[in-house]
Amino acid sequence: MGSSKRLPQDFQSYQQKIEAELKEIIGSNPLTFYDILRYHMGWQDEQGCPYDGESGKFVRPLLCLISCQATGGDAVRIMPAAAALELIHNFSLIHDDIQDASCERRHRPTVWKIWGQSQAINAGDAMFALAFSALFRLKYNGIKEQRVMAASQLLNEACLKLCEGQYLDIAYQSRLDVTIKDYLDMIAKKTAALMAASTAIGTCLAVDNDKMVDSFYGFGEELGMAYQIQDDMLGIWGKEEEIGKPVKDDISQGKKTLPVVYAFENCKDSDRKKLEEIYSQEVISSEDVAMVMEILDRSGARRYGQKLIQQYHRQALAMLGVSGLDLSRQAPLKEIASFLLECDY
Repeated sequence: MGSSKRLPQDFQSYQQKIEAELKEIIGSNPLTFYDILRYHMGWQDEQGCPYDGESGKFVRPLLCLISCQATGGDAVRIMPAAAALELIHNFSLIHDDIQDASCERRHRPTVWKIWGQSQAINAGDAMFALAFSALFRLKYNGIKEQRVMAASQLLNEACLKLCEGQYLDIAYQSRLDVTIKDYLDMIAKKTAALMAASTAIGTCLAVDNDKMVDSFYGFGEELGMAYQIQDDMLGIWGKEEEIGKPVKDDISQGKKTLPVVYAFENCKDSDRKKLEEIYSQEVISSEDVAMVMEILDRSGARRYGQKLIQQYHRQALAMLGVSGLDLSRQAPLKEIASFLLECDY
């Protein structure tokens, strides 16, 4: 996702608190291993010196805190849960970069590119362990144990779905028969599940109301679907300075993102034959990437993606509508959803 857009002012103070919580959790442990984590988070350079880099937008922890506040909870008290969600997200990013052989993230070399795959796997595992350690800090903030356990279960389930989604994503790279349904099932696990857990965790830590938690889970899930489709669109039609990695990387890596899957299903036969030829190759050249771009444009993939984003956005708002929450309390959630899905490509 692009890094040039600025969050609405009301949410920026949350970002600062989330980052402070993360720094406290990861800490200043002198073991050089933790330099890898701090590098990935944008706090240090390769030599372990202080660095003011990009840490990301903290989308998932923001959704958690805003959901908590909207349902009558105290967002500051559940900051450890917000940090846990961001740690899980970053665990997945470190491992994704290895599996995708991605050399750049947030305008810097990826962890595995500097420290090697073995240490990068180790760093990702540490992020995972720290996430659950962070979650149990909630009990020191006066959160009921029953609510902490519910949040832990939601996060556990999301992690398992994330792994299932990553399995499908990797498996689809060697297949030419991936359907739109296959793709949507994959992103529901890989991306939407953690965003659904974010909104549900924020809610379950604020209220004992299963119906409301379920509605907020649905809101996060639908929003997550739209968010991932938009990310796929930006990966092809976005700007490199905004997305923090080379554009069209997904095409050169043979990934079956929505525009490509749509083109396979809907382009004319001659274009489909060309796509099959390109995606059967071990290496996709820059000339092949240019050809794929032409086919995507001819197939109407961009227009279809935009329509699908709008559809999931509407469905997310509908889930808020059935939550029973006052319209005034829904406003911040609608605002963050609109902000996340505003983009030019």
